[in-house]
Amino acid sequence: MSWKPDFAQARGPLYKAIAERLESDIKSGLLTPGTRLPPQRELADFLEINVSTISRAFKLCEQKGLICATIGNGTFVASDAAANSYLLHDAGDGIIELGSVFCETAVHEEVVAQMKKMVLEPDFGKLFRYGRAGGTQWQKESAAKLMKKAGYAAQAKDLLLASGAQNAIAAVLAGLFQPGDRIGTNEFTYPGLKTAANMLGIRLIPILQMEQEVTEEGLLFACKNEKVSGLYLIPDYHNPTTQTLSDNSRKAVAAVARQEKLIVIEDAIHSLLKKDPAAAIASYAPEQVVYISSLSKAVAPGLRIAFIAAPPQFQQSLTTALYNLNISVPPLMAELATRIIVSGTMDAILERHRLRNRVRNEIVDRYLQGYPVLGEAEGIFRWLLLPPHISGESFEAEAYQAGVRVYGAERFAVGNAKATNAVRLAIIAPESTSQLEEAMKILSGILKKHAASFSNGILDGEAER
Repeated sequence: MSWKPDFAQARGPLYKAIAERLESDIKSGLLTPGTRLPPQRELADFLEINVSTISRAFKLCEQKGLICATIGNGTFVASDAAANSYLLHDAGDGIIELGSVFCETAVHEEVVAQMKKMVLEPDFGKLFRYGRAGGTQWQKESAAKLMKKAGYAAQAKDLLLASGAQNAIAAVLAGLFQPGDRIGTNEFTYPGLKTAANMLGIRLIPILQMEQEVTEEGLLFACKNEKVSGLYLIPDYHNPTTQTLSDNSRKAVAAVARQEKLIVIEDAIHSLLKKDPAAAIASYAPEQVVYISSLSKAVAPGLRIAFIAAPPQFQQSLTTALYNLNISVPPLMAELATRIIVSGTMDAILERHRLRNRVRNEIVDRYLQGYPVLGEAEGIFRWLLLPPHISGESFEAEAYQAGVRVYGAERFAVGNAKATNAVRLAIIAPESTSQLEEAMKILSGILKKHAASFSNGILDGEAER
C-alpha cells in the first residue's frame, strides 16, 4: 500500500475526509507527483469501508487535478499536483525576470499615437457605450486580415471578439464543454488553460507524442482510451516547449478531428511572430476547429483583445458564453486594435519584434552554447533541458537565489505527464539586452556547477526529445 491513511478520528462524510486527507498529503509532499495510489478496492478493504466511498473521494481529487487515472495503469498523483500554475508578475527587487512574459514598452508609443488620433475625432464618445455583440463588420473584416497573416483564411462572418486570449479560451471551455469532459493537450501546456479547465471541472489529458509531434496514433489512442472530446494546441512556438507543429502533424490533427468529431481549440497566440507561418490546423478542418488569434504577444500585452473564428454550429454557444463571462468587448479597445491592424502599425511592430527576438535569441545561444536549449530565432521562449537528477522546480529555486527568475516544467505539466526536467526562459522579459546577458551569465554559472551531469549523456539523449 503506497498510502495508508488513518481515519479513526474523521468527522463528517467519510468520502470528504478521505479527499481532504489525500489533498493534504499531496500538498505537504508526503505523496509526490507520479506516486501510484492503491487500487480503489484494495484501499477500501484496508480501511474497511465501501469501495463507492473511495470512488467518490478519488473523483473529488480528480476534479481538482490532484490525481489522474489512466485506463489499465491505475491512479497516480498528478505531475503538477504540488506545482503552482499561477505565473506571478512581480519577481521582486533585484531579480532579473525570465519567468513571466512581458513585451517591450517602446511599442506603446505607437499605440498611444493611434489613441490620440481617435480622441480628436468628433464621435469618440460613442466608444464608451456598450459594444455590439460579436463586434462590427469592419472589426471582423480587419480581424480576418490579421488571421490571414497568421496562416488562416477565415471568413469575417464567422468571427467573434473576446477580451483577450484567456477570455476566449475560458469562453470556449464554458460554452462548448461540460464539467467532467476531457480535453487532450500537450504534456506541458499553457498554465492559463490549466487554471480555466480546473475552474470549470474539465479534465486535461496529456497526448502521447513522437519527437515532440502530436501524431494520429496518439490522438486516436486518447479518443479510444481516454474518451477525449476536445483538443487544445498552440501550433507555433508552443508555450512552454517552443515546438512548432509540422504540416504533416497539422493535417493529422485535422483528419482525426473530422473522424472523431473532436472540437479543436487552436491557440494562434504566437503565429503572427513567424515571418512565414504554416497553414493553420483550421485550414484543414474548419468545421471542427475554433481558432483564436490575439494581439497581446504580437503587439502589446495591454491590448486585451482576441478574435475567434468558430464554425457556424458553435457560434451561438460561444456568443452566449462570451456574454456571460464578459458581457461585451469594450468598444474603445476593439476600435483601437482594429485601427492598429488596418493602419499598418501592427506590421511595423511585428517586424521590430521579430528583429528583437532574433537578437535576444543570439545572446541566449552564445551564453548557453553546448547546453540543450530548444527554441527558434523569432520565438519568445527557450526550453532548457536539465539532467535527470535536477528538477525544473529545484533549478527554478537555485536560479532565483542567484538573482534570476525562471519557471520549472512542473508548472506546465498536465496530468500524469512523463517526467521532463526543464525550465522555460522568457527571453523578452528582461528590460534590456544587457540585463538578458547578465541573466545568461548567472544561468551559465549554475549550469557549469552541474557540468558533469550534462557530460554524462544529457546533451545527446535529452536534446533529441
